[in-house]
Amino acid sequence: MHRTLIIEDDRQVAEVTRGFVDRHREFSVVGVVGTASGAVGAIASLHVELVLLDMQLPDGLGLDVLRAVRARGYRGEVVALTAARDVDTVREARQLGIRHYLVKPFNMKTLHERMDEVAAALQQTNGGGQLDQGGVDKLMTGTIPVRSERESKTLTLIVEALRRHREGASAAVIGEETGLSRVSARRHLERLVEDGRASVSPVYGKAGRPEMVYSSTQVG
Repeated sequence: MHRTLIIEDDRQVAEVTRGFVDRHREFSVVGVVGTASGAVGAIASLHVELVLLDMQLPDGLGLDVLRAVRARGYRGEVVALTAARDVDTVREARQLGIRHYLVKPFNMKTLHERMDEVAAALQQTNGGGQLDQGGVDKLMTGTIPVRSERESKTLTLIVEALRRHREGASAAVIGEETGLSRVSARRHLERLVEDGRASVSPVYGKAGRPEMVYSSTQVG
């Protein structure tokens, strides 16, 4: 089992994330920390192989934590789990060795897909020895699942539908226009958000829970 540390200041989010990790067959949570100051020491003392890192902590930034532990020699895997999606943060995260960046909210399936890739990378590096070109590519960029032709066509339809709604649209609206169920449309929309091809934000009505509205981030 790969030792995992969750760095998250929101207790409820941390517990949900812990539940997700506990359901993965290859990882176990050895600690949960809610501050930047506590995270630096925990990464070293707990000898973790994977860090699930929030970028916005009450006493500092996740990037500051990462800089500090990298300087101290930490070479383990880091997955960013955060609401921060600005270009500078994402670019610097990449420069500091983060190959997986999930924007909140995320579901267990999406997190497990990234953890599967981390597990494959850890298996390669723990084994030592030489890598062929395919192994190098996987280690450098992550094992990105190849989408089926059908899924790619569906995503294209959804992108086209989003472009027609300059003010954004809900999953229900996009589903109706593309012939998908609301649940299926939302799943594909979240994939577009992960890819940076769409954005999502809550729109508050007169009463009840906010509606999530998706917008295309592509011009043209």
